Amino acid sequence: MSNAPLWTPSQDKIDNSHLSAFMKQCGYSADTNYHEFWQWSVDSHEEFWDNLWDYCNVIGDKGDRVLSDQDKMIGGQFFPNGTINYAENLLKKRDDQTAITFRSEAGEERSLTYNELYDQVSLWVQALQNAGVTKGDRVAAYLPNLPETIIAHLATASIGAIWSSASPDFGAQGIIDRFNQIEPKIFITVDGYFYARKKIDCLENVKTIQPHLKNAKQTIIIPFLNKEPDISGIKNAAILDNFLQPYTASDINFTPLPFNHPLVIMFSSGTTGAPKCIVHGHGGTLLQHLKEHQLQCDFKCGDPLFYFTTCGWMMWNWLVSGLATGATLLLYDGSPFFPNKSILWDYVSEHKAVLFGTAAKYIEAMNKHKIRPAETHDLSALKVITSTGSPLVHESFDFVYEHIKKDVHLASISGGTDIVSCFMLGNPISPTYRGELQGAGLGLAIDIFDENGEPLPAGAGSGELVCTKPFPCMPISFWNDEDGSKFRKAYFEEYDNVWCHGDWVERTEHNGYIIHGRSDATLNPGGVRIGTAEIYRQVEKIEDVLESVAVGQNWKGDVRIILFVILRDGITLNEDLEKAIKSQIKTGASPRHVPSKIMQVSDIPRTKSGKITELAIRDIIHGRPIKNQHALANPEALEIYKDLELP
Repeated sequence: MSNAPLWTPSQDKIDNSHLSAFMKQCGYSADTNYHEFWQWSVDSHEEFWDNLWDYCNVIGDKGDRVLSDQDKMIGGQFFPNGTINYAENLLKKRDDQTAITFRSEAGEERSLTYNELYDQVSLWVQALQNAGVTKGDRVAAYLPNLPETIIAHLATASIGAIWSSASPDFGAQGIIDRFNQIEPKIFITVDGYFYARKKIDCLENVKTIQPHLKNAKQTIIIPFLNKEPDISGIKNAAILDNFLQPYTASDINFTPLPFNHPLVIMFSSGTTGAPKCIVHGHGGTLLQHLKEHQLQCDFKCGDPLFYFTTCGWMMWNWLVSGLATGATLLLYDGSPFFPNKSILWDYVSEHKAVLFGTAAKYIEAMNKHKIRPAETHDLSALKVITSTGSPLVHESFDFVYEHIKKDVHLASISGGTDIVSCFMLGNPISPTYRGELQGAGLGLAIDIFDENGEPLPAGAGSGELVCTKPFPCMPISFWNDEDGSKFRKAYFEEYDNVWCHGDWVERTEHNGYIIHGRSDATLNPGGVRIGTAEIYRQVEKIEDVLESVAVGQNWKGDVRIILFVILRDGITLNEDLEKAIKSQIKTGASPRHVPSKIMQVSDIPRTKSGKITELAIRDIIHGRPIKNQHALANPEALEIYKDLELP
């Protein structure tokens, strides 16, 4: 691996960054390197989080303690006597700057100023309270990435109720599996949505879902496909305008809440069982997002921010929190390749986005489809590109700097729904190296453990990603897990008092990180652990391969690697192509990475957020049942693997 960075921040960028200003506030000089400051932030984590609250001008009361039971991962509480309200912090800006701009695939575009956003939230607060919603009640949303989704979320948080959302591409059973567990008092949905030239109706699904939500007092319908949708057959339903019509905007009385009061319930992918209901709190979510936005990504007030996401992915929550920094949120709902393959770049170029956020698979797809924004768009305002969802392969780093923008800060980031944020991500004062996440998040005591549970030094190989000290964005709990047993099993079963995240990771000589895949999907041929990302990186170099997935199959007392590939139209897997794939993997990775079999398929099962599901394929080729197919975006793809012959 070359030691030359792909991007190095200018001294001016470093000097004018939030991070440099914050380091000075904490008593560190401007020439302190990032890793040194990170080490202080975890060694003195109470002081770090206390300073962060002040630097970000958080509205609330810190109370008299920063952290109780600081040696306990389960039981340690940040700001245990503090009070805060997430929504109050996102709505503290009151002016005519644009807060949200929305564009749909169908061409609709509209904007809200911060004043208009506040007023709309005020109407929702009154309507929800009049509908009987109080602190601790759940409000569930089955919605696209609309301004109304954010408005309803902030109104819910304002009164201390608990928000939960899923995107409308979930089928009825997928929604029932999630929302039935949390028993919402209010259910919010749309009549339908647009995707890839199609108008997709949601109301039939709503009719199926609603009877399972026994505690839902009212269903609110937001017209999106049609101005006057037919809501007959849906009990206790109201069109949004009618729901809000009795009220006029007024000052919002934000409910002061304990720091760890529940803000949102998020869901695991549910591909191996019923989705886990992960509860995150007001204070931890806000502080962690402020830290990532300002210190790690260097967002400034007024910056336009774009993340291509649905409201069923945690990156939607991450984007929404940008309002606390005074950003302008750019929302898009629809296909990333319609009405043209560059539609997202048209949008961010026109609105001078400072950040472009997406999934690693989108960047890989751009390369395969030969989308070259550097040649076609004005991206002079673009400062940061973030990528997540799966490991960003080394060649995608090259693609970004060659075909998107040469001087952009590319930050591969990784964390998840479990922490509603990132364990590893970028920062504005360090170089970006090919294939690497820049470093650990400030205030997060992450480490890499070997097979004996011992820390691995930088450059010493791959191991389990862990976190050894409490952090504010740990889940408060799992819903309906009264004794905490499901929570402990999810994160603390492997090591005592240490969070085990389930990623297989190595730390580099730069104190950056390379993710090799999920540790529970790690391949073990001959007892040697191999991350699937190492294989995908090599396969992506083969021009005729669009996408691939690798799984381990139990075989004659060992494990053999099976590689499934989707090929370009008109291409059939033959002996020459198979040899080329194996040769590339052998040369670029190692002989141990070479699959025993390569098979051509027409589709790969993936979750709603676009992640390929190695475990579902592994189970199906072993004849094991797939417990929750409704969690998949394309469950029909599983049928392909049932019928394959694997001699």
